[in-house]
Amino acid sequence: MAEIKVPELAESITEGTIAQWVRKVGDRVEKGEFIVELETDKVNAEIISEEAGVLTQILAEEGDTVLVGQVIAVVEAGEGAPAAPAAEAPKAEAAPAPVTAAQPATPVAAPEETSNDRVVASPAARKLAREKGIDLSAISPVDPQGRVRVQDVAAHGTAPVAAQAAPVAAANGPVVFTPAAQSDRVTIEKMSRRRQTIAKRLLEVKQSTAMLTTFNEIDMTNIMALRKRKQEEFVKANDIKLGFMSFFTKAVVAALKKYPYVNAQIVGDEIHLNNFFDIGIAVSTEEGLVVPVVRDANSKNFAEIEKDIANLAKKARDKKLGLNDMAGGSFTITNGGVFGSLMSTPIMNGTQAGILGMHSIVNRPVAIDGQVEIRPMMYVALSYDHRIIDGKDSVGFLKTVKELIENPEDLLLNS
Repeated sequence: MAEIKVPELAESITEGTIAQWVRKVGDRVEKGEFIVELETDKVNAEIISEEAGVLTQILAEEGDTVLVGQVIAVVEAGEGAPAAPAAEAPKAEAAPAPVTAAQPATPVAAPEETSNDRVVASPAARKLAREKGIDLSAISPVDPQGRVRVQDVAAHGTAPVAAQAAPVAAANGPVVFTPAAQSDRVTIEKMSRRRQTIAKRLLEVKQSTAMLTTFNEIDMTNIMALRKRKQEEFVKANDIKLGFMSFFTKAVVAALKKYPYVNAQIVGDEIHLNNFFDIGIAVSTEEGLVVPVVRDANSKNFAEIEKDIANLAKKARDKKLGLNDMAGGSFTITNGGVFGSLMSTPIMNGTQAGILGMHSIVNRPVAIDGQVEIRPMMYVALSYDHRIIDGKDSVGFLKTVKELIENPEDLLLNS
């Protein structure tokens, strides 16, 4: 017999949420086979079986929170192990008998508690039912074994809560809008662990830093012309397209070398100046924004940077990012322009001191040598921690990025 436990993924990760079981009780599994997906604060991890056999028990349901080291399933060697599910069914049926017999002797409130106790339900489902005031025995579960899950509770609605709330509101005078109940007008959706972590970290950054944002605009004429001239040749030589991100990454590295405090972080009462250039590239996924890191961007050419970004973006969207892919970045670039953003104030990532925001390229009239011309222009923004970066350095940093992008040939001299 082999116990499937939540593995240790990193020092900072102590728990996770069961995202989905890809095998069910009674299924044959092979050694090393992926059987359950675990969602953590940072990544989704695939947990495998260390032994070949039959999955006889699942001890945590989808949506349950589990701790590192906790046993979540059991795999037994051999072909005939799936006897465990059959043993569980009588257990669920036998439980009501003594409870029913004791019912007349219990207080008035006991029948409601007893009916809930009789129902086989996941801990997460019980918790949600308590919060919504729902009697578990009134729910019709989808699970063929009769186990009530979070999805069943959410689908059931909250009619009892609404019924109780009406007289209270009438007694207290004017009705105050409290969007707590799910109905045709309101859909309640539980925040994923990833979304909760994103919300927590962004709030921490806002509260713990003196964040300011400075803006500039870049004339994209020359870089667009260069890409058009060199694109076909670049693709043939490197089997990947030449995008804007490699230019901006190169420009950021050059600017960080010139303004090292933008590549720093505060640790206690010390300033740590990073002598490496690991650039985080924000990637949007269905579950939220993640920031995988291009390592040693200062030592890579345009093609290597483009390939790294493409590979990391694919891993992010396929939920294959590892902790090493996202740890230790020194500066971040985010591109809201791909969604049509004209201007924004990006929030810094973790303990970093700065983040560059790119935006949409829009044809606008600008003054060139005393004449008005239509040029493809992009607004850029640098959000920075004013505790260690002064206005002079922040403006100088952004001005350096602007000058290098407007004269892309100069990037070759900074490679």
